[in-house]
Amino acid sequence: MLQINAAQTATNEQTNILIGYLTEVRSDGMEARLDPISADKMLIRIGETEVLVGQLGSYVSIRQNDIRILGLICRDYQKTESQAVAAGIGNPEKTRYISLIPLGEINAKDVFLRGVRHYPTTGAEVYTVGIDELKPIFMKFRGYRFTLGFIPNHPTLGISLDPSALFGRHFAILGQSGSGKSWAVTTVIQRAVAAMPNAHIILLDLHGEYSWLDEQGERRYAFDPENVRYFDARDLEIPYWLMTFAELIDLLIDRSDAGSSVQIAFLRETLYELKKKSAKKLGIEAISIDSPIYFSLIDLYRSFKDANEQRADFGKTKGTLFGQFDEFLVKLHSRLSDTRYDFLLKPKKRTSSETLSGLLRDFVGLGDPKTQITIIDLSPVPFDVRPGVSAQIGRLAFEFNYWNPRNREFPILLLCEEAHAYIPRDNGSQYEGTRKSMERIAKEGRKYGVGLGVVSQRPHELSETVLSQCGTYICLRITNPDDQNYVRDLVPESEGDLTDILSALGRGEAMILGEGTPLPIRFQIYRPEPPPNSSDVDYYRNWKDGPQDLDVEGIVHRWRSQGR
Repeated sequence: MLQINAAQTATNEQTNILIGYLTEVRSDGMEARLDPISADKMLIRIGETEVLVGQLGSYVSIRQNDIRILGLICRDYQKTESQAVAAGIGNPEKTRYISLIPLGEINAKDVFLRGVRHYPTTGAEVYTVGIDELKPIFMKFRGYRFTLGFIPNHPTLGISLDPSALFGRHFAILGQSGSGKSWAVTTVIQRAVAAMPNAHIILLDLHGEYSWLDEQGERRYAFDPENVRYFDARDLEIPYWLMTFAELIDLLIDRSDAGSSVQIAFLRETLYELKKKSAKKLGIEAISIDSPIYFSLIDLYRSFKDANEQRADFGKTKGTLFGQFDEFLVKLHSRLSDTRYDFLLKPKKRTSSETLSGLLRDFVGLGDPKTQITIIDLSPVPFDVRPGVSAQIGRLAFEFNYWNPRNREFPILLLCEEAHAYIPRDNGSQYEGTRKSMERIAKEGRKYGVGLGVVSQRPHELSETVLSQCGTYICLRITNPDDQNYVRDLVPESEGDLTDILSALGRGEAMILGEGTPLPIRFQIYRPEPPPNSSDVDYYRNWKDGPQDLDVEGIVHRWRSQGR
C-alpha cells in the first residue's frame, strides 16, 4: 500500500496516486478502505489541483487488470471499533472508508462509456483522479457550444450538455422556491437559442417572470427581444372548440356530481353531432369527437337546456332527461356570464375552423415575425381554468408535430413552469384530462419531435409518469424529505445516492443527472443575462427607503378588470 507523508503531499505532482482498495462490490455501489495511517490528513496535489482524499463529490479511478471504472465518492465514514475488530483490522480509530457510485468505464482508448459492464472484485485498487483526467470527458459535448455552467473549483471548465439528449428525451428542473429554477430555465433557453438559431421553444409562464412591464410601462424580456414573441394567453385566444372531449369534461362537468355520468354521455352525443354538422361545411366526412372543428357553445347550451326541460304528452309527462342537467346548466351559465372566461368561451378572433392555421403559426414561431421563443403568459388566466388552458397549449404543440410530415426536421420544446399545478400526481384529481394530455406528450412526444421540460418546486406532487419519462434531471436545492425521496426513486438506481447532497446546494447550484450530461456533476449555473423577473423582494431596502404611498385606486381598477 502506498503511504504519503506530509512532505510528499505538499510537492507531489503525480496524476495517479493509490489511496485505497475495494472491500465490497455491489451492482449499485462499492466500498473502499483508505490508507489507515494518513488518509485522514492526506491532501495531495495533482497537477495544479489540490485534492482532499475522500472528499464527497470527488472522483476516483478503480483499476484491476484491464478494468478501469470511474467512480464518485458519495459517503466518507469510519467504522466503529467492533466492526473493525470483526473485520480483522488493526488501529480502528484511523480506518476510513468511502462509498462509491460507479459511473462508467474507461476503455483502452481512454474513452469514457456510461454504465458498468465489467465489474472489478474486492481488492481492486482505488486511485485519485485529477481535473486534467476529467477534462476529456467534459469536453465530449463541447462541440455543441451548449454550456450551462461550470465547476465552482474550476471556473474555466464549463459543463457542456448534449442538446439532442436533453431536449429530445425530456428533462426536469427541480428545486424549492428560491433555489434558482427561473435562472436555470432562462440560462437553458438563452444558451439554446444562441447555439441553435432555428430553435422552436414554447414557454408556459405562470407568473409573468420571463416577460413583464417595467415601471415605465415598457415590456421587458428575459431574452433578446428579437428572439421572442409574447402572448397574453387571453389575447392569443385558445378557444373552447379546440379542447378535447376529456378537457371539456374537466371544464364543464363536476365529476363528483351524482349525475355526472349522464352529463358526460349526453355531452359526447351532442358534441359529436355539432362538430359533424360543421365538418360538412368544410367538406370533411370522417371526424372524431376530438377533431379540431368549430362548434357553437350556445348551441351546446341550448341542447342541454331543451333536454333538461323536455316533456311529452302535451306537457303531462317528463322526459327521460328532465332535470338531469340542472348542475351542468348552472355551471356553464355562470362561466358564460363571467368576463374572465371570455378569452376561452367567447373568442373574438377564433370563431371558425379556418382560424386554426394562424393560431398554430403563432404557437410554433412561424407567425409574423418568426421567432425562436414563444412566451405564453398564463398569469392573467383565472386559476381554476389555468390547468385546462396549459394542457390545451401542450396538446396543440403535440398535435401540430404529430400531423407534421417533417416533424423530425422541426422539433419543438414545450417548457412548463410550475408543472405540478396542472400535471398532478393524484389520479383522482379534478384535472384528470389535463394530466393525461401531458402524459401523452411525455410518453409519445419523442417519436414526433416534441420535447418536454417540466419545472417544479414540489416534485412529489408532479405526475410520476411525466417525471419518469425524463432522461435528464437538473436538481437544485431540495430540503423537503418527501421531495428528496421522490427524486431518489426516479433517477437511475446507480445515481440515487447522489440526491443526498440536494439539501446542501447553494443558490443557482445544481446536480445534473441523466442522459444529457457525460457525467453526473455538481455545478454552478451561469447567471442569465438578462435575468428573469424572479429576484427576491428586498425587504430591508424597501422597508427602509420604499414608497410611503401607493395608487390604491389603480390597484383596485386592475383587480376589478383582472388585468395586470
